[in-house]
Amino acid sequence: MKSFSSTGFAIFGAALIAISYGLARFAFGLFVPQIRDELGLAPNVIGIIGALPLISFLLATAVAPLITDHLGARYTAVLSGAFGVGGLALIGQASGALMLGAGVFACGICTGLMMPALTAGMQALVKRSLHGRVSSVMNAGTSIGVIVAVPTVLFLAGAWRFAYLSFALCAAIGVIAAWRFLPSVSRIVPSNAAPPVPLRELPWSRLVRLTLFAFVMGVVSSAYWIFAPDLVVNLGGLPSAATGWLWLAVGIAGLGGAVVADLADRNNPPITHALMLMMLAASLSLLAASPGQAVLAVFSALVFGLAYMSLTGLYLMTGIRLLPGRLSVGPVLPFMAVSLGQAAGSPVVGWLIGAFDYAEAFAMFAALGILVAILSPCYPGHIEQADDAAPGEEETGLQAAYDHQLQSEQGEPLAER
Repeated sequence: MKSFSSTGFAIFGAALIAISYGLARFAFGLFVPQIRDELGLAPNVIGIIGALPLISFLLATAVAPLITDHLGARYTAVLSGAFGVGGLALIGQASGALMLGAGVFACGICTGLMMPALTAGMQALVKRSLHGRVSSVMNAGTSIGVIVAVPTVLFLAGAWRFAYLSFALCAAIGVIAAWRFLPSVSRIVPSNAAPPVPLRELPWSRLVRLTLFAFVMGVVSSAYWIFAPDLVVNLGGLPSAATGWLWLAVGIAGLGGAVVADLADRNNPPITHALMLMMLAASLSLLAASPGQAVLAVFSALVFGLAYMSLTGLYLMTGIRLLPGRLSVGPVLPFMAVSLGQAAGSPVVGWLIGAFDYAEAFAMFAALGILVAILSPCYPGHIEQADDAAPGEEETGLQAAYDHQLQSEQGEPLAER
């Protein structure tokens, strides 16, 4: 295993997130029109299938801290990648709704395990003052994965099976890279480290507010992730290949989410949250109003990508700051809330499309986003957290403990975990 600098770890983590989040999870919406036509699936069935990876993500995320503590960063990431390879391969070979559902369910497990694995590795290799920033950069890797998926739709129209088999190959490469470069350690705590804050002393009011805002954002965003390509094809009359430009715009704009989230976390989170949630709602409204206008549709995707990645990055960093000393839980709480919201919203969108139409369903979800944006002053504000390590903890985080573990792997007695 080779040691990383903080920047190197952030880039490597972003690459693994690109595979597990971008390709294994969010690229699915890009191929919905092609998959639905070839397999003959109704919108409500697509809505249910779209919720499956979110459900499996929640299940995997709930046990991920325990798995990471037991297996360590390396083996948890390898397990995540293995689910990704299997799930992507199943989707590529799907002959019906059942096989397709099994594939996306496995991909959700892949997604749920990856960030906790990377967080455990980050705790060993990255000094504490940089945890929030590195996490934000890794989170932006989702956009990279979405961008990678786009050329298949743009230049290989109808080749969704080939695309998913290619994604499975990328996931296999990610498994090898995780085995080679991630530390095998689980969460190592030096004997002189400050203990985590007791559960009764956690800021429960702020945690509840963070969870509720993340949940509603997940509900609102589910409409775009699952049905935006279907909307422009079926209601707007655009060719299936044109949906690739939507996801390319989402991916490119989403890269800016790392910067916005970092700035918001350090300045005025409630105001930024309100702005980004309004932008998210505006992207749905704009797409529903002009689905046949390619330029406006792409612009709506730019707005959505920036807003979504900024919000998830902000939730991630807020969770880390609210739970100091519990780094394996900090990213899990908001991500679970977002995914639970998406799991709840996806079948509702499918039902609304069947009962009304695409435009009215998107308009309803946009109205919900605007309503919650008005409540953003209740979002947890700036959270003071010293850049220095906690008393008794080295400025380099757990690097000393990790070096001791490396020595153990080379033949010396094992360090205590």
